[in-house]
Amino acid sequence: MDRPLTVPPSAPLTPLLERARAALAAVRIVLVQPSHPGNVGSVARAMKTMGLGDLRLVAPRDPLALENAEALALATGASDILAQARVHASLDEALASCQWSVALTARSRDLAPTLLDPQDAARHALERGAAAQSVAFVFGNERYGLDNDSVMRCMACCTIPTQPDYSSLNLAMAVQIVAYECQRAAQALAPPAAAPAPLATEAQREQLFGHLQEALIALQFLDPEHHTKLMYRLRRLFSRAALEPDEVNILRGICTAILENRP
Repeated sequence: MDRPLTVPPSAPLTPLLERARAALAAVRIVLVQPSHPGNVGSVARAMKTMGLGDLRLVAPRDPLALENAEALALATGASDILAQARVHASLDEALASCQWSVALTARSRDLAPTLLDPQDAARHALERGAAAQSVAFVFGNERYGLDNDSVMRCMACCTIPTQPDYSSLNLAMAVQIVAYECQRAAQALAPPAAAPAPLATEAQREQLFGHLQEALIALQFLDPEHHTKLMYRLRRLFSRAALEPDEVNILRGICTAILENRP
């Protein structure tokens, strides 16, 4: 009989296994307005099987979803993830400390961030996780998914390939696929080399976008009544640029100079 490929609890972890575990610990699963507590429990189970542990809920329909009996029953051994999970009032709050985030969506969208498949999204996420950068995969409501504003809060989009005429995946199924790809990416991590430069956090980027919008309105370049499409384009541009904190500060300095010197 083949022996299971596991590390005994008493055995010390190799540097590569430690790095893989640390990279997985940096991955955050964010559920936006989940409707069914049972799905939340199933998501926790899917996460634990693949070594993920950071679960966040944004404005769940049931405020006590993490304590719901159905959620606990379907977690099946992953109740510790439910116990440690956090509930946030908004997506901005859930992503505030993240430096890279991916929106899961089944629909093509105009002006969406860079589109990745699950394998590439997981690889990018785990490379940043291994460099101690916080990353997040964002999943929408079971019925209508993520709205455009939520998608544009993220640095990239990810679509799980399905049959074109039937793309409906249960929430926990979608999380399981992403979690599996994260586990594969963690196992494939190369020995430490030059770490990717740390990115600005979601909170820093949102402050920049607000500052930039104010400056563009002051320049009369942006119509305050009809600005959504242009700001979406700018968000997509800056998501491709992968801004670092110093770069955000430079751009905000330019915005400040514009506002201080406007007529």
